Amino acid sequence: MKFSAQRESLLSPLQHVVGAVERKQTSPILGNVLIELADGYMTITASDSEIEMQARVELHIDEPGATTVPARKLLEICKHLPDSARIEFILSGDKVLFKSGRSRFTLATLQANEFPKVKELSSPQEVHITASDLHQCIKNTAFSMAQQDVRFYLNGMLLEIGADRLSCVATDGHRLAFSQCNTDADPETPVRAIIPRKSVSELLRLLGTADAEEKVIMLVTSQQLQVQIGGVRISTKLIDGRFPDYNRVIPIDGNKEIVIDCQTLKQSLARASVLSNEKYRGVRIALENGLLTISSNNPDQEEAIDELEIEYQGEKTEIGFNVTYLLDVLNSLETENARLKVKDGNSSALITPETSDNNDSKYVVMPMRL
Repeated sequence: MKFSAQRESLLSPLQHVVGAVERKQTSPILGNVLIELADGYMTITASDSEIEMQARVELHIDEPGATTVPARKLLEICKHLPDSARIEFILSGDKVLFKSGRSRFTLATLQANEFPKVKELSSPQEVHITASDLHQCIKNTAFSMAQQDVRFYLNGMLLEIGADRLSCVATDGHRLAFSQCNTDADPETPVRAIIPRKSVSELLRLLGTADAEEKVIMLVTSQQLQVQIGGVRISTKLIDGRFPDYNRVIPIDGNKEIVIDCQTLKQSLARASVLSNEKYRGVRIALENGLLTISSNNPDQEEAIDELEIEYQGEKTEIGFNVTYLLDVLNSLETENARLKVKDGNSSALITPETSDNNDSKYVVMPMRL
């Protein structure tokens, strides 16, 4: 097994896949990447047994073959070489000799046939979507995923695919984010898949570096999701569980509504949060004729009050929220103004982009008792 190439030919695919490698592995082979040379292509694969990432690049091959080498060591060596460096990679026995200029590195290997690879999917549903649409949909919702909830199905994102529409939903039980976009999909039956948190993060990272109009191919079965973005493929096991019926969580009876500048509201919330309880991060929002008041206090008897003029004529209402949840929503909105609907002090708030006919993103934040 042997090849020589410019540094970037190895560094770029390594950077694409190394996120799948955990720093603490259950098996030594999972700390390595699988490098395969065949038919004019180099394929690099990384896995943690739950998620597999694979990058493929064209390459002049001197001798075909396959082996595995320590992922992060190889990445660090490549990163520290000069930009214009040319590398030579030679497998000899159970060692790899890695040469560049007057630098020499000898790395230990493990057998390629020991590396766990994902099997081909059986009868998957296929969906095509642009990288920018999928990236936007995931980015708008990912922040609402739970982190280490005992309800394991919340530690991920629900992907729903119906006729011409793709939806992403995430919730941690205190807030919910929903976003959708158009696709050319027309599945025989709607697809529902819960993607694990790590896979969502890696998918978001890859989509963020792809060209906006890059075509993304998604293959979905009941147990796996596979996403192809150019020369990079990510395969992940799905979470087996029943995601909550999010339509029952989205409030439809909010009769008190305001439209407010996102930046102005973010600044006001940030100011009030300075004196909020550091543990619970609660702020109180009060609506009354022409005025929105944001206030907070803490166990040291300190208090903040911030007032904003708004267009609102209606019944006075007070409601408490976790300020971090509100700021996360406002940071995800890309319109100048946000639309906020509430019913009373004990009901969830619905936040959407300003445009009334824009139903592509919806955010629900549950109230908190202060």
